[in-house]
Amino acid sequence: NVAFNLTDPKKISKIVETEFGYHIIQLVDKRGDKIKVRHILLRPKVTQLEIDSACTRLDSIAADIRKGKFSFEDAATYVSDDKDTRSNHGLMAYTDVANQSLTSRFQMKDLPTEIQRQVATMKVGEISKAFSMINNKGKTVAAIIKLKDKIPAHKATITEDYQVMKNLVLEKEREKVINDWIVEKIKHTYVSMKPRYRQGQYEYQGWVK
Repeated sequence: NVAFNLTDPKKISKIVETEFGYHIIQLVDKRGDKIKVRHILLRPKVTQLEIDSACTRLDSIAADIRKGKFSFEDAATYVSDDKDTRSNHGLMAYTDVANQSLTSRFQMKDLPTEIQRQVATMKVGEISKAFSMINNKGKTVAAIIKLKDKIPAHKATITEDYQVMKNLVLEKEREKVINDWIVEKIKHTYVSMKPRYRQGQYEYQGWVK
């Protein structure tokens, strides 16, 4: 919003605080609803004392959750600084690149290293001790986690893996459409190929006519 409100390329914005740090922004160009800006970013250094203090507070919150004073989900909603998860009661999710879908089911390899270490020894429903980690924005943060579920290796079923199976079918259909399009284009496309390449093995046949 600050960037879009800039109108004079000769002036810079006031200091802006975001989850990435502190910025000052300068307008380079503005055309309609498109802008080009440059900025200077400074990330405040978090001291070990501050991390230790945050971990102590989180351990206290975790203890209250275990005593039943409030739920983990409520604590995540009202206490967490992670705006990507607090609106979803702390539930972590990521985009599965292979299936192009948002999911809250992580394979261990897809979790941040520090969270992997915690999850490896946790039971379902358990809340971890507080720990520090580098988040996906490069900031050192303190965190606690709750293990919602742990699914052992298994053969895919419609009940457990519907979305994964659906995405696999859609991917196969996309591949077939692209394959059919390429095969049809090859029939009507002139390609000049040097003799030394004519004997090569190609995924699609018919390049050499």
